[in-house]
Amino acid sequence: MGTLVTLQLPPGSPIADLPWVVTIGALGDPDEWDPVVCGPYERDHALALARAVVADDDLMAVVEPLQPLDGVEAIRREIELARTADFSDADAGSSATVPGTPPEPGEVRAGWRRIAAGILTP
Repeated sequence: MGTLVTLQLPPGSPIADLPWVVTIGALGDPDEWDPVVCGPYERDHALALARAVVADDDLMAVVEPLQPLDGVEAIRREIELARTADFSDADAGSSATVPGTPPEPGEVRAGWRRIAAGILTP
């Protein structure tokens, strides 16, 4: 059985609505092979797909938001926020999401359309 790693988000977090990517790699030696990065997906799809892939194999899946930032300054602001974030109460009030069954390919493609529409809409 593998490992699934993701962020625990508080209810109503706007990060949940971002596109999410899944990075799958070796659970043991990280130099064994290069990780595979998949996505973007909607968060629930990413979690369910990652869980299904690592369920019966010694793999690690990291599910994280993809930040669609539009330039150097936006990226720098996000880096500064990450550097100065206070995670001392990170687990307080967070809700653990249990992924459901993996989405079918048609559901994933519908999710991609929603992601594209959301990114392209100012």
